[in-house]
Amino acid sequence: MLAYIARRLLLMVPTIFGILLISFIVVQFAPGGPVERSLAELQGTAVGATARISGGTAAGDFAGTGAGVDATGGSGSVYRGSQGIDPGLIAELERQYGFDKPPVERFVLMLTNYLTFDLGESFFRDQRVWDLIVDALPVSISLGLWVTLISYVISIPLGIRKAVRSGSTFDAWTSGVIIVAYAVPGFLFAILLVILFAGGSFFQIFPLGELTSENFAELSLPEKVLDYFWHLTLPLIALSLSAFATTTLLTKNSFLEEIRKQYVMTARMKGLSERKVLYGHVFRNAMLIIIAGFPGAFIGSFFTGSILIETIFSLEGLGLLGYESIFDRDYPIVFGTLYVFSLLALVINLLTDLTYTFVDPRIDFASREV
Repeated sequence: MLAYIARRLLLMVPTIFGILLISFIVVQFAPGGPVERSLAELQGTAVGATARISGGTAAGDFAGTGAGVDATGGSGSVYRGSQGIDPGLIAELERQYGFDKPPVERFVLMLTNYLTFDLGESFFRDQRVWDLIVDALPVSISLGLWVTLISYVISIPLGIRKAVRSGSTFDAWTSGVIIVAYAVPGFLFAILLVILFAGGSFFQIFPLGELTSENFAELSLPEKVLDYFWHLTLPLIALSLSAFATTTLLTKNSFLEEIRKQYVMTARMKGLSERKVLYGHVFRNAMLIIIAGFPGAFIGSFFTGSILIETIFSLEGLGLLGYESIFDRDYPIVFGTLYVFSLLALVINLLTDLTYTFVDPRIDFASREV
């Protein structure tokens, strides 16, 4: 097992390298960049600030402009909208953002810094990227962790119950509720919750904008817990809707598949109680697929599933931070969050495989080549 863990940890290195390399290459061809944004701010307009002309080929500022920029035309690179701006100023902006170096040199420098978790400094927020990520982590961890736990705690017992009573009235009406919940977009339901309960048009019951109240430090421990969940109630309800439906149906189908197998019939013929059959034999086998879905469920809630929710409820989490940085062309944040999420996803996948062996000792990853 230790050899398998070591191989997986070693494989994380080329995996993360590939993710960063592909993303870095893609960004080279993305129009716009921090230099264009700065030029647009200097000129008081953002019109044409996201396009760059260089020998007839569009490229992003992150592609590097090692050759000098000729703002007056000629054979050098020309920033659209830069006419009338001192070429020395443009060169200074490129130096300030690090684009005076060749792309390969910048990529190698980025990788070297990432080895020590030096994620650089934001172009426009005047803060270190690592500090921004740490500040946003409480929101994302709270949303991802609690949504995953809530969906699993509710969905697994409900899915087992539906499997045992498959075809009954209970199974039919709960399936209807689950299908409706799955069909409703989480962000749309979030907007409805804001309108109804967060001062949108009707009631002002739940707060928006922060994870805790301003006087959080002055509260007692029970009051802090209540205040924390008071702020999380609406976002968690909105995020749990689709996760709840997916996990319930997955649990039901997994249990139905196992219940119909021969070993279950044999256990029943031996006189074992239904509870012993379900939780002593079926549960371990059926839960394997549920455990396999945990990384996707957690990462989805942790990042991609919470971007719109964080925006709607004005919560500064990692999802919103990364999303805004893409539009701002704040590349240190873009690559910093990408690096953290990639590393986190790989570690969670490894922990999931190790959990397999805990749930079912028959699985032996040590005998695998990878």
